[in-house]
Amino acid sequence: QVQLVESGGGSVQSGGSLKLSCAASGFTSRSACMGWFRQAPGQERERVARIAIDGTTNYADSVKGRFTISQDNAKKTLYLQMNSLKPEDTAVYYCALWIIVGYCSLPPAYWGQGTQVTVSS
Repeated sequence: QVQLVESGGGSVQSGGSLKLSCAASGFTSRSACMGWFRQAPGQERERVARIAIDGTTNYADSVKGRFTISQDNAKKTLYLQMNSLKPEDTAVYYCALWIIVGYCSLPPAYWGQGTQVTVSS
């Protein structure tokens, strides 16, 4: 059973930093892609960042230059370093996993439970 467990959320002032982690378990092969999504109240869930099996990264325009996605394959852990946080970054952040190579543009196969990030002005 695949499980994704996020941690590292919290409250921070504008301009501050947070680092999210996502521990993955329950599968033996390498994931095709892993990524972070976020959902603010009343808004649709949006993809924030994604990293593919070859290390290629992709970011939403709103976070480029501020957020960095990375992974530790040995630990099956995904990270999101968030710097220069803004109030508009406030949302529940979800870890996501794709398992089929070449299908990372489709909805993920697995989701974490989410972790709250709140940025105050």
